[in-house]
Amino acid sequence: MQSFESIYAMAVSRKGGEKNLKSLLPQVLTTQQLAQKGDDRFLAMMCKAINQAGFNWTVIENKWPQFEDAFHGFDVKRLAYKSPEDWEAYVKDTRVVRNWTKIKAMMVNANFVNYTAEENGGFAPFIADWPSSDQIGLMTYLKKNGSRLGGNTGFWFLRYVGKDCFTTTHDTIQAVKQAGYETNDHPTSKRDLTQVQLAFNHWHEETGLPYTHLSKIAAYSIGENYPVDGIKQQMNKFSAGTA
Repeated sequence: MQSFESIYAMAVSRKGGEKNLKSLLPQVLTTQQLAQKGDDRFLAMMCKAINQAGFNWTVIENKWPQFEDAFHGFDVKRLAYKSPEDWEAYVKDTRVVRNWTKIKAMMVNANFVNYTAEENGGFAPFIADWPSSDQIGLMTYLKKNGSRLGGNTGFWFLRYVGKDCFTTTHDTIQAVKQAGYETNDHPTSKRDLTQVQLAFNHWHEETGLPYTHLSKIAAYSIGENYPVDGIKQQMNKFSAGTA
């Protein structure tokens, strides 16, 4: 298996030096910092990830203050106790994306977050305490118990809330494969996702780096080599609305 040291060296070379590469790595919250977030922010980022799926991300970003207003700042209990008729009314609410499938997902997820919080002393600590070494287990739980939180939506939800995690973007997976781990280009099966998890667990043990940074560095080591300034612009553009 390829060591992460060589992957890191390639990323440094492609980005014009270690300083440039490190400037592209986001801050990663500690378990304690993540656990102290309000549960409303987790529900908010579920909503954002679900609405961005298959949609223009910029439109959702620009419309986000209206989402916050329409959904009462994502007050979990207030939303969890809304009637079905209240939720159906959102189909006519211009402040949100008027798609019943996505609105219904919000209804289900409000109840999911509320129930999980009541059972575990808060949704935030529940997510924070789940080990990054079993990210696939957490994503399976989200997919099974929430609504429309499978696949890439689940990955982006975790990244948005600040959970230390990897994503399965094209370049990241190509780096995983090049390192010697056998997985599909678009990993969705338990076997393929386990291979991806295994790669990141090995790299974390080797380097001590956060999974988020490992994922970013792996992606920067391969594929289209986008300019550093352009990447920073995109990071700034889409970081303002995260939790």
